[in-house]
Amino acid sequence: MSKTAMELVQHAKSIITEVTLAQAISMLDDSSIALDVRELLEYQTGHIPDAFHISRGMLEFMIASHPEFQDKNTSIVVYCKTGGRSALATATLQQLGFTNVHSMLGGFDAWAEDDAIPPETQA
Repeated sequence: MSKTAMELVQHAKSIITEVTLAQAISMLDDSSIALDVRELLEYQTGHIPDAFHISRGMLEFMIASHPEFQDKNTSIVVYCKTGGRSALATATLQQLGFTNVHSMLGGFDAWAEDDAIPPETQA
């Protein structure tokens, strides 16, 4: 039986850990790595400071060779625009053996709209 994209996202969300924006900020302040899984143009338009970019479509092929992601126990905060792609990416990373990955609720839209985050940090 086939599934819709939203059903796939809902399934992913049932097996991953999602964190709020406040939790993500705290994690990033405490040495977690931000991973942006949006398309390159989205990333170039604006991203979380110091975030690494690997688009969702290339994640499985590029993560293993990326120097920042060699330790599969490293804390990673995954985000996209609103949270769907990051949920799928987080589930994929878990399947690839990453043990400390979290999807950020609300994605970059939530980050960009947060009044507590100074605009100059929204790279």
